Parts: sequence; C-alpha cells; structure tokens
Amino acid sequence: MTDLFKTKTGRLRILAILEGISLLSLVFIAVPVKYGLNNPSLVRMLGPVHGTLFLLFLFNTLSVGVEQGWKFKETTWKVILACFIPFGTFYIDRKILSKL
Repeated sequence: MTDLFKTKTGRLRILAILEGISLLSLVFIAVPVKYGLNNPSLVRMLGPVHGTLFLLFLFNTLSVGVEQGWKFKETTWKVILACFIPFGTFYIDRKILSKL
C-alpha cells in the first residue's frame, strides 16, 4: 500500500478508491438516513466530501494522462468516464490503473 503513494498513478488509484467509497457511503448510508429518518446531516457532510474527491480524481486523471503520455482515445477517456458512472472508479482501478 505504501508503494501507491510514491507515484502519481498510485495516488490516482487511491483517489479512485476514496471516490468510490465516498459514493457508496453517500448512496447507501447518508441518503437512506436522510429520507428514512428525516435527517439530512450526513448528506450535508458527505456530499461535499464526495464532490471534492470527484473533482480531485477528474483533475488528477487529466494531469497523469498528460504527464505519462496516455493516448486519450485509448486510456484517458475511459478513466474520466469511470468517475461519471456510479462505482466505475472501482472497475477502472482494477482493469486499467492497476496495470499502469
């Protein structure tokens, strides 16, 4: 795990996992609490965290893609698309990022 922090691709993978976990927390914990218990506090807390992680993942994908010379049509667009599909960051981490 500590090797992931040493490279930009490793840090991108960590962001992918964190973004996916934040979405899971938002969808399966915070939203049910909001509507089931009429308590929106978790959504207010986790929503901005997820949004920040989403943007960090997006910007870091572009940065790593440019720095490492990824071909946009082969790699970069797939990684970017993953953050727009629910839980896509887990898939893209396993299929693309872990192999880089």
